Amino acid sequence: MDTGLELMPKPASFALPGTQIVPDSQLEKRTRRRFSADYKLRILAEADQCRHGELGELLRREKLYHSQLSAWRRELAQGGAAALSKTSPGPKPKFTPEEREIERLERENAKLQRKLEIAEGCIELQKKLSRLLEQANNESDE
Repeated sequence: MDTGLELMPKPASFALPGTQIVPDSQLEKRTRRRFSADYKLRILAEADQCRHGELGELLRREKLYHSQLSAWRRELAQGGAAALSKTSPGPKPKFTPEEREIERLERENAKLQRKLEIAEGCIELQKKLSRLLEQANNESDE
């Protein structure tokens, strides 16, 4: 039965144009931006000098958010310029290296104390056993 529709095979050299995707090199590795204390102070000074409507332009130019300015102002008010220079992100460690070493040594000391108590208990038990055996030998000799 002939429907009149014949399927023609695609040529072997058929390729879709532009199928190769080239990633943007700027998007390859995005890192967290870090701002120096001097930069923060300069931006806060510029923000304070802005008139009505100019703050948005400053934020867009510097690619910042209003919440960042608010946080920087709060840090400046609480701790001065020194508070603006943060260390690495994330929670601060609970203990300093010296405190961790002290904790390790205290655990080791407690472990050794337990071993000493066990050893002293064994020695005391051996003494009692020795006395009992001597008494038993003395009674059997009599």
